[in-house]
Amino acid sequence: MTQASTPLGEAYATCEAITRREARNFYYGIRLLPKEKRAALCAVYALARRIDDIGDGTLQAHDEKLAALERVRESLRRPADPSDPVLVGVADAAARFPIPLDAFDELVDGVAADVRMDARTELPIAPFYGTFDDLVGYCRCVAGSVGRLCLGIFGARPHPDAAHFADALGIALQQTNILRDIREDLQNGRIYLPAQDLERFGVELALDEHDVLIDKRGGLAELIAYSAERARTWYADGLRLIPLLDRRSAACATAMAGIYRKLLDDIAADPPSVYHQRRSLTGWQKAAVATRALTGTGATR
Repeated sequence: MTQASTPLGEAYATCEAITRREARNFYYGIRLLPKEKRAALCAVYALARRIDDIGDGTLQAHDEKLAALERVRESLRRPADPSDPVLVGVADAAARFPIPLDAFDELVDGVAADVRMDARTELPIAPFYGTFDDLVGYCRCVAGSVGRLCLGIFGARPHPDAAHFADALGIALQQTNILRDIREDLQNGRIYLPAQDLERFGVELALDEHDVLIDKRGGLAELIAYSAERARTWYADGLRLIPLLDRRSAACATAMAGIYRKLLDDIAADPPSVYHQRRSLTGWQKAAVATRALTGTGATR
């Protein structure tokens, strides 16, 4: 039976709808791109979101999730399923732009690591990563890969370290996510903070009866402030990409990075604020960051 083909315009519209609905931070930057680049980046985001949702879903067993991730991996090794609008969009985007599709392999590897973390049964919950270098390897898979996918769409003036800068920027954003989500991750049985860092600051992650993070001696607050300062060095490295981009691509990258860096600054200024809530910027704050990026007043630091 012949599969129905998805018209290209419908495929891109589906990808943009997914991005607009799910990318609460990224879409503020993506919307600053010209139409063709915006459509391509939405297609990339929609597939990345599909991969991420497999790892975070609750309806499948761990082995079923790993099998589903492998199916996504294999789907990129053959002609796109014409009935799948996301794959149709990604295939067309890859034909228009030099998108490194093998970066999706790294994203699959990173999400598979999340699934294996979830599959642990020993209690109490232990850190999954021993050292910060171990964590960077994970961040490179789940976020640095996305930075490199974006770079394929942005384009850049020739520079030997352009891919490295895109990678570093993605890693910086992921470190911000980890600090924001300490409480939520612990509720879900995940600890991303490295064991070495937890030991250094004398922290044993735990929740009280109200699902608030416990920090009796202030070590967790110190660890968060220290980790935020370390993340800033990754932003500084990654933002060296911006001068290599055209104006609209630079605005997109600056807006996405600026929203996360502002969130990081807010968390660093008040670490205990993440103990009981998931920090975020308001819509007005995000719009202001995007506006400054587009006008060129959101200067990198």
